[in-house]
Amino acid sequence: MTNAATLGAPALPENPATGHAPSHALIKPGYHPRLTNEDLAPLRHQTWGQYNIFAFWMSDVHSVGGYITAGSLFALGLSSWQVLVALLVGICIVQFFCNLVAKPSQMTGTPYPVICRASFGVLGANIPAIIRGLIAVAWYGIQTYLASAAFMVVALHFFPHWAPYADVAQHGFAGLSTLGWVAFMVMWVLQAIVFWHGMESIRKFIDWAGPAVYVVMGLLCGWLVWKAGWSNINMNLGGVKFEGWDAVPVMLSAIALVVSYFSGPMLNFGDFSRYAKKFDAVKKGNFWGLPVNFLFFSLLTVITTAATLPVFGELITDPVHTVSKIDSTTAVVLGALTFMVATIGINIVANFVSPAFDFSNVAPQHISWRTGGMIAAVGSIFITPWNLYNNPEVIHYTLDVLGSFIGPLFGILIADYYLVRKQHVDVDALYSMDPRGAYWYTNGYNRKAVWAMVPGALVPMLCVFVPTLHGAANYAWFIGTAVGFVAYALLNKNRR
Repeated sequence: MTNAATLGAPALPENPATGHAPSHALIKPGYHPRLTNEDLAPLRHQTWGQYNIFAFWMSDVHSVGGYITAGSLFALGLSSWQVLVALLVGICIVQFFCNLVAKPSQMTGTPYPVICRASFGVLGANIPAIIRGLIAVAWYGIQTYLASAAFMVVALHFFPHWAPYADVAQHGFAGLSTLGWVAFMVMWVLQAIVFWHGMESIRKFIDWAGPAVYVVMGLLCGWLVWKAGWSNINMNLGGVKFEGWDAVPVMLSAIALVVSYFSGPMLNFGDFSRYAKKFDAVKKGNFWGLPVNFLFFSLLTVITTAATLPVFGELITDPVHTVSKIDSTTAVVLGALTFMVATIGINIVANFVSPAFDFSNVAPQHISWRTGGMIAAVGSIFITPWNLYNNPEVIHYTLDVLGSFIGPLFGILIADYYLVRKQHVDVDALYSMDPRGAYWYTNGYNRKAVWAMVPGALVPMLCVFVPTLHGAANYAWFIGTAVGFVAYALLNKNRR
């Protein structure tokens, strides 16, 4: 196997923007400009350790969305031990697949859209890149909107007379209040600043953001338990409704929910694993960041959520709402800022870095990594994510259709790397437009990968739209992955 970190290092061409050779990228003279820039090229040095991967998952898990998702599992009518089993099984499945998708990028030092060139062709890789990029744009806008809610809590706490400007009926535009626009754009700019400083700044941000959220969540949980009294807290948030075999289908749905929640960052996890020193560091970071971290975070979440009932007289699943109910300026500010930081963390790692690489891959000489990220950020404004989020039916169908493509993309990538190519990648060929190159195919597109995507995406979409099949919609990712994997393997059975 060819490892980018150990490839020979010929003299690098000068970067016209800076006038000197880049220090982090390994660009060979034969790499085609249409396929190469400093951000997409194999890394010269891979420096991340297991803590950096662990911190990545902390930032990915510790968000308002993650809080609500974990808490919702306890409201499905299952007992605590049943939810615990579902959480562990679901997150272990995520860990297993993350290890699979991490290896090709870590070994080659290349991001997700580049490693996809092996299966889709050097130009065909734009298909999975654009699909993943569009999904990230939608979620980037929604997460920014959720984070802006925490900013509004702080603003209204100190300036209650601004309340009319928080009412879209009195002062609003395009479905969002004036204060909502201010809050959204503040969060938008803060995230852009962190992103603009590059991956090293992002690494430093996520290294401390995840632990910081734990500290504040621990304080919030401890205060609520102290106020409620442990004996008054019921861990079965929705009441136990399913026992014995009747609980199995619900537990399977809970497992599928956990896997689906992580399906986006799981697909493009190679964008981060490429920075790891060794694959062993990735595996250890995934172990501590996924099963261990997610289980602890989930328990912290459900205790906090359960304690809101005896303390406030209502069950509150939104942590921002919980913080806003506390009669303490310090607590409100600290809590709101924490969840703002948490959401910035997941937004950058899951929905900013990904489209930055994806859109850059479309036209590397014209779209840099930073430009690709800003395209996603600007696009997230124009889709007015608050209108999507406030209309669950629209967002359900929009993201389910896009999400139906995540499964087959994952299945094709895994089948190609492990089954067809036996974990061998010609790194130089990933950047070659030579018709004799290993990944050129016909006109740069591997038709077999495209054909494998057709049933892989069509079957889960039928589950979403056909009422009689809607019961299988929760398993769309698994179905798409399996169909994409099998279809690609069968189409390439003579190439193994």
